[in-house]
Amino acid sequence: MTESGATTPAAPDLPEGSDLPVALPTAAATAVRRKGHRKGGGAADGKGSPARGSEKDGPQRRCIVSGAVLPKEMLIRFVLGPDGSIVPDLEGKLPGRGLWLSARRDMLETATRKRAFSKAARCQTVVDPDLAGLVEGLLRQRCLNLLGFARRAGVVLAGFDKVAAAARAGQVRMLVEATEGAEDGRRKIMAAAAQAAREGRRMPAVIELFTGAEMAAVLGREHVVHVAVTSGKPDQRALADRFAAECERLAVYVGQKDLPASMAPADTGPEDGDSPQRRGTEPEMAPDSGE
Repeated sequence: MTESGATTPAAPDLPEGSDLPVALPTAAATAVRRKGHRKGGGAADGKGSPARGSEKDGPQRRCIVSGAVLPKEMLIRFVLGPDGSIVPDLEGKLPGRGLWLSARRDMLETATRKRAFSKAARCQTVVDPDLAGLVEGLLRQRCLNLLGFARRAGVVLAGFDKVAAAARAGQVRMLVEATEGAEDGRRKIMAAAAQAAREGRRMPAVIELFTGAEMAAVLGREHVVHVAVTSGKPDQRALADRFAAECERLAVYVGQKDLPASMAPADTGPEDGDSPQRRGTEPEMAPDSGE
């Protein structure tokens, strides 16, 4: 019974890996669950562990295939379109219940092969045969767009001489090298950065995900091989942080690097996604919450 005397209806059975929570048995527990969701809390999964994992380090979601609980930035959200098609939602803002998947191409291929989307959504879904390739293209373009924004913000340098000089000064946060670039040029830039590191500067991260033509297109140049992203002023660092995070997600997706140790799964379930149990479900408090 609620405070007004009305009977609280039983919560419906909800799909695995979606944004809706595993229902709690009483009206009081339901109220607690809703309050907890607003503050980032997670509903219990029926086994005493949080359905969303600990969120003290940021929002987390559970992969519908592996059952692993990971930070949202290391997963990809999908939603069900009006025609039943599976739509990638990299911004996490499309309306509807989200289906979360680890940001790895092989995981997406497994989800497609084993019909994990249909099982999680509890309905027939339509999956593009090249969904894995489509997602990779979207992730890649997302990174390149951020690189273009960084150029306009004044935190990008291009060309060997400029990048090498910035490396010697210890100003390079990320060195973005064209995939077809010669090893010799990168080696010289990293040697300059190493000298700066011996003087107390931080070594830059190296990113090799894009061709020279892809980078040139967003930087307004005919061709480019060596690009440096600097931290810039304090109000510009958030843009560099975002570019670094998106590049890391793309690198994990294409298998260029493993999931960072600091983002190791907080919890795991059945590995093949075939279990009838529904895990990690949560409420959408607003149609476009992206939660």
